[in-house]
Amino acid sequence: MSIKKQYLKSKPVCKATFRIPEEKGKPVKTAHIVGEFNDWSFFSTPMKKLKSGAFTATLDLEPGKEYQFRYLLDNEIWENESDADKSTPSPFGDSENSVIVI
Repeated sequence: MSIKKQYLKSKPVCKATFRIPEEKGKPVKTAHIVGEFNDWSFFSTPMKKLKSGAFTATLDLEPGKEYQFRYLLDNEIWENESDADKSTPSPFGDSENSVIVI
């Protein structure tokens, strides 16, 4: 798992690219990124599956904020981002959410 951040000089936006590697992506058909930036909507931010089996998605995020998120694989498997800036307990108490700091 990985995240790349690119801050734009032309406008106050950070392009955050999220990536699920081939090893995790090959056995699954779909991946979505679910978090505060999309009101925890399970299906509003699908990730694109690459030929290698990896998944990727790029989001425009507002700088100066922190966003909690997780990946949803095949609509049932929750995964955290190992490369996240930090993690925080989920409000549901059963797991942790990944956090990206922009």
